[in-house]
Amino acid sequence: MQIFIKKMNTYQPQPINTADVKLSEELRALTEKLAENVHEVWSAGRIADGWRYGEKRDDSRKLHPCLLPYNQLPESEKEYDRNTAIQTIKTIVKLGYKIEKP
Repeated sequence: MQIFIKKMNTYQPQPINTADVKLSEELRALTEKLAENVHEVWSAGRIADGWRYGEKRDDSRKLHPCLLPYNQLPESEKEYDRNTAIQTIKTIVKLGYKIEKP
């Protein structure tokens, strides 16, 4: 068990650097739909695991205040999902892929 703990303590995340990627207006607009979907996927997973809405998070009772429709989330939570969406799109672009609307 100590080996596992030692490895966890030395882990250095190295995400792909996307700082130089500039998104077009069309791709920036896409981020809101992706952010909403990120939340929907997360919510579906939580609900499937037996979680339900609660005003305060309670892991032992499986209650979470963010088990709400995306449009009812606090702006701070939406921003978290937006950042995930933006970084996903930027990574796709950085890796040389093109995102085109049909």
